[in-house]
Amino acid sequence: RRYPTVELRAETFNGSTHVPVPSDSSFLQALLLELRLVAEHVFLEQRDTCTRISHSCVHSVSTAAGELWPVLAFHKSGLIYACVPLVEGTLEPRPPLLTVSGLSQGLALLLGIMDYVSPSRKNEAELNAKIGQLRNLLIQACPLGTPLNTNIRSLNSSFEDIQEMPADKDQPAWRSSTYKGKPQVNVCITEKVRCMQYDQRDVVDTWQVYGAVNCKCDIEGSAPNVTLSLTLPTNAPPLQDIVVHHCVTSVDPAMLLSTSAEPLHDSVYNGPYKFPFIPPSDSFDLCYYTSQVPVPPILGCYQLVEEGSQIKITVNLKLHESIKNSFEYCEARIPFFNRGPIAQLEYKVSYGQLDLSREKSLLVWVIGQKFPKSLEVSLTGTVSFGTAGKEHPTDYVCTGNTAYVKLYFRIPDFTLTGCYVDQHSVQIFVPGKPKITASRELISSDYYIWNSKAPAPMVYKPL
Repeated sequence: RRYPTVELRAETFNGSTHVPVPSDSSFLQALLLELRLVAEHVFLEQRDTCTRISHSCVHSVSTAAGELWPVLAFHKSGLIYACVPLVEGTLEPRPPLLTVSGLSQGLALLLGIMDYVSPSRKNEAELNAKIGQLRNLLIQACPLGTPLNTNIRSLNSSFEDIQEMPADKDQPAWRSSTYKGKPQVNVCITEKVRCMQYDQRDVVDTWQVYGAVNCKCDIEGSAPNVTLSLTLPTNAPPLQDIVVHHCVTSVDPAMLLSTSAEPLHDSVYNGPYKFPFIPPSDSFDLCYYTSQVPVPPILGCYQLVEEGSQIKITVNLKLHESIKNSFEYCEARIPFFNRGPIAQLEYKVSYGQLDLSREKSLLVWVIGQKFPKSLEVSLTGTVSFGTAGKEHPTDYVCTGNTAYVKLYFRIPDFTLTGCYVDQHSVQIFVPGKPKITASRELISSDYYIWNSKAPAPMVYKPL
């Protein structure tokens, strides 16, 4: 698919350095050559010279008019996924890849297409049908050359519901189909907490919280207006690093300028966090945010000491009293790298149960759905190992006594920041009383507790 508006913008931005995109057949031949899918064993200086070694999927393709750059392309399971992102500026000298926003947008779109197409690649008829629908799906996903929804799977592929040109001139491009039925809005706040705990004097533990507000608005009309507010408890840390979806029509600029890179001070934006928007037809993330919460939800200490042919382990976990003690699941996984299978295991747990993985290289401590009244649990044990085989896990970082416990948990109807959506604050300017459903959850993500008796890779170390 070509976008004449984007090509015109490229010509305006790039000026004398502009290289036009050649015809489809010429572009394909040049791309096959660049990806070494033709003339693989022939040395071509513009492609194979050692000054052109590339470790990314951003290519420079030789055309009759000159070097076309950047071309984002990769070869996966017999298909080539490619796009030419817009560079909003001159091409000489070439700008750093991180400054070209079109690259990340293009990659997200290509990965969305791959996710939509790849499950059918073994069935040729189904694959051809899906590729045939791609043009219509791209009308919704990328109507004017800028990706608006990269989750291609979520789009409606039935031809009768897709509008090449919206009937209503007020209908925004991202509302490609209209809903008929009772109005309803579903909102879910998902917070993920990452953590590195060391239990060492000279190393500072670190933790970060990342939130996403997902919405699905089934509302009649070509351009319905919705306003949603995020609410925080009194004295809760403010939301920072807020990024909003393109359908949001206006926000307080101070909300977007509040950043976690700056230490918290009086000028930090404390709300209200109001988001007026015209929703897309499908599920979307209204905004993302971070927050500097004072404590991690679970504090831990892990000690692993080698004694001859055995190792002794001790794990202590404490749920902070401010955290809701109601889990969907909570477990601690204790892997043993660069060793053989566990041959002998003696242990004692104060709460929950301990399981051994089938490969006998991982202990899974299932704590369950609640911590005890004391909010503390402990595990002690002695482990000895057999001879190592190829199937047992290895790790270049976790050698010797450098090891970790990784926590996995989900707490429904809870957020670490306290952030929630007040259902009464959701305003929808349409006739009829809409049904509003709001939920929230806290999920662990890369939650590590490192062995305090050995050096660990440091996220942060004081000078």
